[in-house]
Amino acid sequence: MKLSVSRETFLTQLGVAARAASTRSAIQTLAGVLIRLEEGVAELQATDAELGIRAVFEAEIQSEGAVVVPGRLLLDVARSLPKDSMSLEYRPSEQDLEVISGSARFHLRTLPLEDFPKLPNADAASALAVPAPAFIETINRVARSASRDETRPHLTGVLVTAEGTSLRMVATDSYRLSVKETEFAKPLAGALEANVPARTLQELGRIATANGADEIGVTALENQVVFTAGDVVLSSRLVEGRFPNYQQLLPEAYEHELRIERGELLEVVRRIGLLAQKNAPLRLAFGEGTLEVSAQTPDVGEASESLPVPFKGEPFEIGFNPEFFR
Repeated sequence: MKLSVSRETFLTQLGVAARAASTRSAIQTLAGVLIRLEEGVAELQATDAELGIRAVFEAEIQSEGAVVVPGRLLLDVARSLPKDSMSLEYRPSEQDLEVISGSARFHLRTLPLEDFPKLPNADAASALAVPAPAFIETINRVARSASRDETRPHLTGVLVTAEGTSLRMVATDSYRLSVKETEFAKPLAGALEANVPARTLQELGRIATANGADEIGVTALENQVVFTAGDVVLSSRLVEGRFPNYQQLLPEAYEHELRIERGELLEVVRRIGLLAQKNAPLRLAFGEGTLEVSAQTPDVGEASESLPVPFKGEPFEIGFNPEFFR
């Protein structure tokens, strides 16, 4: 296996793929990145057995083959190279990958290729195509509400449903619930319902934003989902367990409904939140035409600030975890 490639091109795609490489698995190969040259296509792959990323890149291929090398080390080496051009060659007799750029030469020991998991392929024919900007915006609004508690795995995902002209994403950590519905200009050619790990969707959002994808392809398999964004394919296991019936948590009517300028509120929360320490709540007191945001932490101090809001009715006060506003 041998190729020549632009350092910038290789580093960009390696940085994408390496995010899926494991940092704590007992299987050493999962900490590696697979470089595969096959049928004239150069591809990087990495996986932690839950999330997998495949990134295609342009290169001059002298001979085909595949090799797995430590992902973090390869990334550090590529970043350090003095020239824009670089070459990589697998040396079977030495069991290493030779990396050359200018007069710099590296020999990296390889990892067992047979231990690297086979990643699923994206089926373009059966993929559901969704507009990338709307999909990414929905991820950014909802995914942060998913739980990070691995002892409750069914809450670590985002329920994604799409059909007709509608996309809905739902996430909850049992303390907060986020639901966002997005309408498309044209109906989708298919339907989807899957509980996708929040981490997977957040990685997809980063990738699709970085490579400027206009469209995201989604293929749902038996227990996996595969996304395609430009020249990157991201695959993931679906979350096991039933997603909660969130519909019963939504009230049929609201006693108060208030619209506040987002930026102004977040600035106040950022300032006052400095005094919401040691699990102290951020308190919001609503009165006629005004909202007072306050926080108090014993032995630290207290703070408050008011802003005008179009509120009418009986005054009330409510406390929040300040992290929910960040």
